[in-house]
Amino acid sequence: MGSPRSALSCLLLHLLVLCLQAQVRSSARRREPGGDADWQMSGRGRRTHPEARAAGLLRNPTTSYLVEGAEEQRGSALPKVTQQHVREQSLVTDQLSRRLIRTYQLYSRTSGKHVQVLANKRINAMAEDGDPFAKLIVETDTFGSRVRVRGAETGLYICMNKKGKLIAKSNGKGKDCVFTEIVLENNYTALQNAKYEGWYMAFTRKGRPRKGSKTRQHQREVHFMKRLPRGHHTTEQSLRFEFLNYPPFTRSLRGSQRTWAPEPR
Repeated sequence: MGSPRSALSCLLLHLLVLCLQAQVRSSARRREPGGDADWQMSGRGRRTHPEARAAGLLRNPTTSYLVEGAEEQRGSALPKVTQQHVREQSLVTDQLSRRLIRTYQLYSRTSGKHVQVLANKRINAMAEDGDPFAKLIVETDTFGSRVRVRGAETGLYICMNKKGKLIAKSNGKGKDCVFTEIVLENNYTALQNAKYEGWYMAFTRKGRPRKGSKTRQHQREVHFMKRLPRGHHTTEQSLRFEFLNYPPFTRSLRGSQRTWAPEPR
């Protein structure tokens, strides 16, 4: 057996080695991103990460920091689900909700006149303002911007066949008679067919219908403006200002409280 002095020196040397190893490990953790050096004390002695504070993730000082990835997923999932729901419902015919029916004229940007549906099932953009055949009844097909357009005088729907030609039908239940109203940046409205996506209602400068297969959204031929027929009044009552006579505003003797007092005669 060795002497007690040699055993004690071996024990001290072993403890020194353990201390050095622990110090090396702690320094390595501080150098790593997100290590102990990046954490600071805040609130009631809780450690928070500076990136979490900079991103505004620490909502309550009594709670720990929030995970940034989970917060982004929670915030971005709702808009995506909502947009998908709106997109899906816009493609389905709504049979339960109350249909919105509007009456107006479609002013063609190219011909300078209005779209009309004649009794011989011809459609053109040669009608003057106030023409009875230019009066259109537009009824919604979904809760979005998809509509069915028919002439108020003839009752015929404006539809589009597989060749892109505008035709008039007495029965407008088909998808080829449904158009999507698209409000453009120049405040004009384009009507895109729901069955043939990318094909628009369009008219030439002479008011003749143009094939939908040759139309694009940026063309002037597909731009329309909604106008009320001449002599047509909306059902909404105009709001007028009403003036009410209140007694004059006076002060009390104290000057701090305001009271209503009759006007001295």
